[in-house]
Amino acid sequence: MAKKAKKKVAKKAKKKVAKKKVAKKAKKKVAKKKAKKKAAKKKAPARKKAARKKR
Repeated sequence: MAKKAKKKVAKKAKKKVAKKKVAKKAKKKVAKKKAKKKAAKKKAPARKKAARKKR
């Protein structure tokens, strides 16, 4: 019984770790999206200038 119980606990622990990893990946994705938006905002004025030059 003890061995089985230990295995169950180990499985639960692994699941917790897996969830943490997934959460970290999700956070990184969100951070990347935010970074892209910031970059786009920075690039926007440059694009406007380029558009004016073309005209």
